[in-house]
Amino acid sequence: MTNTPHALELKNIKKSFGSVDVIHGIDLEIAEGEFVVFVGPSGCGKSTLLRLIAGLDDPTSGDIQLQGNRVNNVPASERGLSMVFQSYALYPHMSVRSNLSFGLENVRMPREEIARRVDEAAALLQIDQLMDRRPGQLSGGQRQRVAIGRAIVREPVIFLFDEPLSNLDAELRLQMRVEISDLHAKLGNTMIYVTHDQTEAMTMADRIVVLRGGNIEQVGKPLDLYNHPANKFVAGFIGAPQMNFLSGAVSGKTLTLGNGISYDVPLQDPFDGPVTLGIRPEVIAVSLDGKGDQQITVQNYEQLGSVTYIYGAFENGETLTVQVGQQIPLKRNQTLGVTLNPSDFHIFGGKGDVSLPMVR
Repeated sequence: MTNTPHALELKNIKKSFGSVDVIHGIDLEIAEGEFVVFVGPSGCGKSTLLRLIAGLDDPTSGDIQLQGNRVNNVPASERGLSMVFQSYALYPHMSVRSNLSFGLENVRMPREEIARRVDEAAALLQIDQLMDRRPGQLSGGQRQRVAIGRAIVREPVIFLFDEPLSNLDAELRLQMRVEISDLHAKLGNTMIYVTHDQTEAMTMADRIVVLRGGNIEQVGKPLDLYNHPANKFVAGFIGAPQMNFLSGAVSGKTLTLGNGISYDVPLQDPFDGPVTLGIRPEVIAVSLDGKGDQQITVQNYEQLGSVTYIYGAFENGETLTVQVGQQIPLKRNQTLGVTLNPSDFHIFGGKGDVSLPMVR
């Protein structure tokens, strides 16, 4: 078996701006052809990390390797990468065709090769009919396609996307998510995509890198992160609606919630101490007649046709979100019964609120 180098390797990457440490020693390997999404809240370091990969900023320490070669001192223009920005960054006075070809003309590529690459990119992105227009004559989605096309014509080793859909409305974002995923399937290039939107991460990624405070919290396939979060932060960040969190304590393998209700929980090992119970909204059973393990009072609800979201509260004030996959009659302040199944529990405890191993 040949030892093929990874498309990208980050080795103990650190980045500081003056006395402020932004990236705290990140190690990551990305395989050839992978679609990897960096996700996390604002200020977690995801865009900074992308800029370090692109060569737009230099790491304070650590090594960046592209296809096995250290590139710390290689200028951005020579790394063989293409970056798509949130702002599109198109030249407003140029036509679409000129925007696509400008970078290639600057490196004195032969005209025939430029024409081939531009025409192929335009056909792939279905912007053939827009080639003589200027950016001001295009919709947001069309401008984003042109920005992606400008990256495609460079035939990069890796595509870098920095929150490219943030300026689009909800319907267009959904359409562009599908188009970028289709583009990855057709081209097969390695892609690294930065977003704060966990829905984009879940629907597009081969693997997700969850970042917080300049550190990697967890790396994995979307459903692995959803089903097996490493800690409370990942559990709360991945999934919509967000996972419910209830305070409690475990003694041995018995969980007692803050309202006094107890459950036998399938922990692999006994535990003693305060914990947080995590449970997904969609696994909670609801009874309109008030029968169940516990009762909640309906504070608000959203009926979306195929799904209903219920926002309730226990007597002790803790809140619970429930997702029901059907239409049900509801009114504010009514009492509902809810049943929680311990096999669906995620229990977080100890330093870092890590996920305690369960018998599944």
